[in-house]
Amino acid sequence: MLAEHKQAASRVQLLDLLRLVAVAAVIAYHYGFRGPPSHGVTQVALPWIASFAQYGFLGVPIFFVISGFVIAYSAEGRTATGFAIARFSRIYPTFLFCMTLTFVAMLTMGSPHFDTSFAQWGANLFIAAPALRYSYMDGAYWSLVVEVIFYAWVAILIATKVFPRRLDLIVLIWLGITFANELTIDASIFERLFLADDSGFFAVGLMIYAFYRGRRNAKLYTIFALSVGTAVFQCLHRATRIDSPTGVSFDNAVIVAICLASITIIFFATRIRQFSLPENLVAAIGGLTYPLYLLHQQIGYVIFNAIQPAEVTWAVAAVIGGIVFLSWVVWRFVERFAQRWTRNALTAQATRLGWPISVSRVAPPTVAERSLA
Repeated sequence: MLAEHKQAASRVQLLDLLRLVAVAAVIAYHYGFRGPPSHGVTQVALPWIASFAQYGFLGVPIFFVISGFVIAYSAEGRTATGFAIARFSRIYPTFLFCMTLTFVAMLTMGSPHFDTSFAQWGANLFIAAPALRYSYMDGAYWSLVVEVIFYAWVAILIATKVFPRRLDLIVLIWLGITFANELTIDASIFERLFLADDSGFFAVGLMIYAFYRGRRNAKLYTIFALSVGTAVFQCLHRATRIDSPTGVSFDNAVIVAICLASITIIFFATRIRQFSLPENLVAAIGGLTYPLYLLHQQIGYVIFNAIQPAEVTWAVAAVIGGIVFLSWVVWRFVERFAQRWTRNALTAQATRLGWPISVSRVAPPTVAERSLA
């Protein structure tokens, strides 16, 4: 999703700020547009901001673009085992904690609109709960499933020594599968397995990584343009799948403008290695975005359902402020410890099994390697 970190990549500080912007867009979408149609609880939304909050769904594709870049960066010098350990440690402990917090909130305060069960909690332990015929504990988890599938493909390609050496070929095949499916059978299995609804966003991020690594040639520019075009198409396609019970319609020109502006900003953000903000502040902003994304929607809806506020605007501000603070607490006192413990435990187990987690030597790609990438 959403949110990736590698210590060496922390120099790209603006990406942490852009993650926060993306989360803010998604929060606006959930509180100002999707609340009432999703659950029939009018208190969870601010209808008067629906005309612009409706475009907040584009915050998720922004995460996917950033993820494409940072995953490519974080894969440097790692084996498939090392990459898998890093991703699992980064994603799962925080997910487990936040999902359980959401479960407790729904169990204690959610009735009658937000019922849950221990069986649903158990199914959500596997993240992709719908595969076990249970709903997500929070609707935002669907994008986490997309991220995990992307990680799995990257791990497989690292294991087969294809990634990142043949990055251009990977992206071209991926985009080819996307349009072949879209223009022919439009099979849901291909959409899920090959992320055919989101491939353009990740591909853009991967190509931005290639620019970041110093590549400059006509092939890269061409594939980057194809990736951007695919991302724009997928943004427009995504909008057609969104119901609009508030009576507002999507402006395709606005969607295209937001998509292109977001990609442009992310591209130039990777060109700025240092930013004049305190390092601890940037780390906190980047750190809290993941738990904030996991916690803001369902818990906020449950609270509104429980308190039935008379003044909705101030209640929205208070709830969002409280969840932002809770997200900081999770990052500061839970997430960092849990990630470190999980990573160390898995690394120790991999070492015992004789599975290396890093390559023996990492050298800059040669000109010939870049031409093959």
